Amino acid sequence: MNCADIISTVEFNHTGDLLATGDKGGRVVIFQREPETKNEPYSQGEYNVYSTFQSHEPEFDYLKSLEIEEKINRIKWLPQQNAAHSLLSTNDKTIKLWKINERDKRPEGYNLKDEEGRLKDLCTVTSLQVPVLKPMDLMVEVSPRRIFSNGHTYHVNSISVNSDCETYMSADDLRINLWHLAITDRSFNIVDIKPANMEDLTEVITAAEFHPHHCNLFVYSSSKGSLRLCDMRASALCDRHCKLYEEPEDPSNRSFFSEIISSVSDVKFSHSGRYMLTRDYLTVKVWDLNMETKPLETYQVHDYLRNKLCSLYENDCIFDKFECAWNGSDSVIMTGAYNNFFRMFDRNTKRDVTLEASRESSKPRAILKPRRVCVGGKRRKDDISVDSLDFTKKILHTAWHPTENIIAIAATNNLYIFQDKVNSEMH
Repeated sequence: MNCADIISTVEFNHTGDLLATGDKGGRVVIFQREPETKNEPYSQGEYNVYSTFQSHEPEFDYLKSLEIEEKINRIKWLPQQNAAHSLLSTNDKTIKLWKINERDKRPEGYNLKDEEGRLKDLCTVTSLQVPVLKPMDLMVEVSPRRIFSNGHTYHVNSISVNSDCETYMSADDLRINLWHLAITDRSFNIVDIKPANMEDLTEVITAAEFHPHHCNLFVYSSSKGSLRLCDMRASALCDRHCKLYEEPEDPSNRSFFSEIISSVSDVKFSHSGRYMLTRDYLTVKVWDLNMETKPLETYQVHDYLRNKLCSLYENDCIFDKFECAWNGSDSVIMTGAYNNFFRMFDRNTKRDVTLEASRESSKPRAILKPRRVCVGGKRRKDDISVDSLDFTKKILHTAWHPTENIIAIAATNNLYIFQDKVNSEMH
């Protein structure tokens, strides 16, 4: 397997008709959903490659003698405002704004140029003609519109487009910057948790996101397991949060690994803006914006790993950063696990299911069979033992279509798209 092909981010656009993936080799691949046809009413939903382009190249920071990887950390689509699509992509240091245009016509009949584009000898031009647009094969043109660099000393882990459609923020381990989409040479620092003495550093920023409806609100998560909601109306520098969401630690569960596994690897506002979803190593939690003391709901993703933390620490898996996603109606949540398993939790029925992204399950119209992991004792026929899980196969990146039951699952260098009856037992 080529390491450059490992998918590092997955993101649907606002209509769900386009799906973008970024990989470790700095490439962005955009898939487009095929429209339904009368002859094949079931063909809708097929996602085919629409465009592929190299977004980032490896760089070298000569001042710090550091190599900067080309790996795409995050992709965020901008709301569509004209025929073109736009997206932001970022590696550890540089954020780029890309414009995706379609061309299916070309002008013909220039007065001063011939068909090859060479300038004509003006003496030979005896009459004027009106250029006409002739149809041509569809071409998708991707062009870099803006490059936002020099905003971050540390690695960028999040970008989020504001609901005002004019600004976006980018977060690294210690700072969050606010950018205007039209201005590349400056950004405003809105959070800075860097201590005067780096030896006093106790936590880092792990993820950040704007509220979907209120352009003044954003949240960021930390390696200590807390969430801070900030209001940009309160002050220009949001070092003082307006709400702190934290679950008090149970002293009886305290262990050497407590702090590592409580680190929040992802935070997502619900579409309604009322809730926040967070993922830590063993659980996903739903928080109500109006309740800071504890999460509204906690779901165990793979509790059977609680006794295996020592070996997971030794092979570095305990530092894996899993993402989480809401469905369009905020009623079901999804997150990844090991062995190419992913988990879904229905908030209304409290039912949950483990599904597997594999070659067998990706055949057209295949129905996904729920999987079970057993810990010791009796085992049912299809159960898989916790000791035979493959920790090299992990689903870190997932995305849910904004309105339909279509999900995208990145399993190392494979992208799986499951749709409609993906989860019939939960809907």
